Amino acid sequence: MNVDILVYDGFDELDGIGPYEVFDYALGYAAEEDDGTTGDDGAIGDDGTTGDDGASGDDGGRVRYVSLDERETVTASHGTRVGVDGTLPGPGGEDAPDLLVVPGGGWNARNQEASAWAEAQKGDVPRALAAYHAADTRIASVCTGSMLLAEAGVTDGRRAVTHASAVEELRESGAEVVDARVVDDGDVLSAGGVTSGIDLALYVVEREFGESVADRAATVIEYERRYEVATRDGSRRGEN
Repeated sequence: MNVDILVYDGFDELDGIGPYEVFDYALGYAAEEDDGTTGDDGAIGDDGTTGDDGASGDDGGRVRYVSLDERETVTASHGTRVGVDGTLPGPGGEDAPDLLVVPGGGWNARNQEASAWAEAQKGDVPRALAAYHAADTRIASVCTGSMLLAEAGVTDGRRAVTHASAVEELRESGAEVVDARVVDDGDVLSAGGVTSGIDLALYVVEREFGESVADRAATVIEYERRYEVATRDGSRRGEN
């Protein structure tokens, strides 16, 4: 599975970095399981490796930060400078992702220089998202990244969620707002506020690679999973 996380100036750090870390660990663990290289005892070390042969590999896919324009870094909402691995390819490109993740950030502050709101006003990100959606690429939004999907028309008539502070705006845009931490509406997934992006990533990992890989990723980042996923058939998957 190839994952691209679309970053821009003003995105919220945890919206992007949380899912990135989950996918990075999970892809390495999935490659280990395919190769049978989980170390002598399968124990997970403090750094996420599993013994001498347990380093993350590339066989399971890749995760990377991408931007729309060619640049070396973006500056996130709290001032963190994040390195960019490349530009987002066209949806039909050879290097196009299987999953495109869209973080939010600064939507309610209406920052006109650096935020999800600013990107919505510029229009380039919504146009890119609309093109990927039209190409049937799976898209996942975190927090007010859902508002960028709304601006693109992707969530019109679709089940979705966003940060609590933007829920009414999402509803007014034409989305069917669902009260859940993560909403799976098939080719469109969304997560509520900030840390729910970690739950979204773990949910995707479990579906792609199995529960054991998802649990290992959650364990190494010492994260207690929240099983609040509303699935497409209206059920609440995995609630406890």
